[in-house]
Amino acid sequence: MAERHHTILVTGAAGYVGAVLVPALLRQNHSVIALDNFMYGQTALLDCCHDPNLRVIRADARDTSLIRECLREADAIIPLACLVGAPLCEQRPLEARSINYDAVKMLLELSSADQAIIFPTTNSGYGIGEKDIHCTEETPLRPISLYGKLKADMEKELLDSGRAITLRLATAFGISPRMRLDLLVNDFTYRAINDRFIVLFEAHYKRNFIHVRDVARAFVHALDHFDDMRNEAYNVGLSDANLSKRELCEEIRKQVPEFHVAESEIGEDPDKRNYIISNEKIEQTGYRAEISLAEGITELIKGYRIVRRNQFSNL
Repeated sequence: MAERHHTILVTGAAGYVGAVLVPALLRQNHSVIALDNFMYGQTALLDCCHDPNLRVIRADARDTSLIRECLREADAIIPLACLVGAPLCEQRPLEARSINYDAVKMLLELSSADQAIIFPTTNSGYGIGEKDIHCTEETPLRPISLYGKLKADMEKELLDSGRAITLRLATAFGISPRMRLDLLVNDFTYRAINDRFIVLFEAHYKRNFIHVRDVARAFVHALDHFDDMRNEAYNVGLSDANLSKRELCEEIRKQVPEFHVAESEIGEDPDKRNYIISNEKIEQTGYRAEISLAEGITELIKGYRIVRRNQFSNL
């Protein structure tokens, strides 16, 4: 799909990823229909409003008649509208199903066979991995949360359609115009700066990480190489950032030396995800994450001179 400029429908366009992705698509001279309900009162996308290729629609991604109208103009669809994360989905299970699954299935059913779909799954679908064995795209999905289950179910429907790419995103980090402080790296760095200490539960649990701008680059890459990559799932993460919570804290301590880290013998983390990821498949297509964890932590430290916790959350 690299030969010409496209009109791309992005739902959830003012969210953490969308607020970085939409400007990236506009820089590629694509036209963007940016749909969001702005449920968090965010002002993301204001810096793009000067661009004549941007159309902003304040609406719900479950509005069937509106979606049908938007699809008449779209060459490609990036469904980002989502209740993100296990805690939020457990709190609001019916809403999670209607947004994270039903609304995306509606997009699939209302769109035509020549409209490409690039969908963010999550590598949290791997659930609990095997010690020292990297999860590849062939590893069975064993989600342990409603959030992971809905994403995995929708991924299967999309790949079965024959006209989608799914990106199994690692845990994102970094500054976005629609900031999130509940993501692991963002949260731990905030605590390091403001609290100076953290108590870890199950500190050995590992996962993979990726900067939000590298996430946006992965969507652009998938759009540009759609015909070569279609009908496949791809892990998207930093290959040198399969880290435990304890190792993550040590990385932050390199830049915030006064950060004190303790491990609790009692209690457990409600988030049981524990796995390491191989990103080799997408790297073989020419994509590689560029922003290191250390660079992201440096960026966050600067950003936290600006933002405060009560401004940005998904809960």
